[in-house]
Amino acid sequence: MARALPRRPEVRLTELGFGAAQGGNLYRTTTDEEFASAVDAAWEAGVRYFDTAPHYGLGLSERRLGAALRQRPRDEYVVSTKVGRLLVPSPQDAHLRDSDGFDVPATHRRVWDFSRDGVLRSIEASLDRTGLDRLDIVYLHDPDDHWQQAADEAVPALIDLRDQGVVGAIGAGMNQSAMLARFVRETDVDVMMCAGRYTLLEQGAVADLLPAAENRGVGVVIAGVYNSGLLSRDRPPADAVYNYQQAPAELIERARRIATVCETYGVTLPQAALAFVRRHPAVVSTVVGIRNEAQAVETVRRSGIVVPEELWDDLATSGLLATLPGRPA
Repeated sequence: MARALPRRPEVRLTELGFGAAQGGNLYRTTTDEEFASAVDAAWEAGVRYFDTAPHYGLGLSERRLGAALRQRPRDEYVVSTKVGRLLVPSPQDAHLRDSDGFDVPATHRRVWDFSRDGVLRSIEASLDRTGLDRLDIVYLHDPDDHWQQAADEAVPALIDLRDQGVVGAIGAGMNQSAMLARFVRETDVDVMMCAGRYTLLEQGAVADLLPAAENRGVGVVIAGVYNSGLLSRDRPPADAVYNYQQAPAELIERARRIATVCETYGVTLPQAALAFVRRHPAVVSTVVGIRNEAQAVETVRRSGIVVPEELWDDLATSGLLATLPGRPA
């Protein structure tokens, strides 16, 4: 099922999106063949929204995603990428490995740049790496420490590109919700990507981003639905990861309590995690990182599980979940 962005009906996102960070060798090497088979499997299952970024593997993710989609009908899929980190050649470090969590040679370094020129250069480079003629969505990538330049220069530059048809829709992607809400309230954006702040474990975005998005007709894409891994297994292990670090013991215990309630309804923790975020009416898609064919198949299977409505009431009664409105049927 595809949902149109409220302000950009020509941009339609499938409810499940393919996160391509693993295509940039996030945490470990992924082969070209593994990534291509993941895209093939997702495509066969009906996924038509693919998200990438220059940051992911110093451009490797963009190159691989472009190659995997090259023979597909261009009007049948949506690609989002990001701006804010320019890739600058660094040949003297080519013998080193990248230090930002991606298993690739450090042939480039990332330079923060939310200037108009930086945005234009980044878009041009992304089009070149992907081989696409246009980008359906472009997000400002983690502008946490760059609000002023992002709002004053990057957003107007993206609006111009949107008006020219080079970009279909614009927004920002972050691991916080407060600044995303500020972009919604103060700038002319279409869609926000919120990672980790609206999940089965925590719902901070309910206080700011989600109501602001509903009020302004802005779509919200939820990423980090598993909170970096804590919600990705049926029963969270003691070494579970949260926010890219070892999860605190109290959060592991809370996740286990949620898992126990889920099990009484015949639902696993990751299945419930995927189903929960889709209930909010502002949410237009959920992006999940996928590395290979097996992960693609499993993610699609999890996404298709019907979760009993009573589960949410039970979690709320247990104090494990805030009471939230569901998406209208």
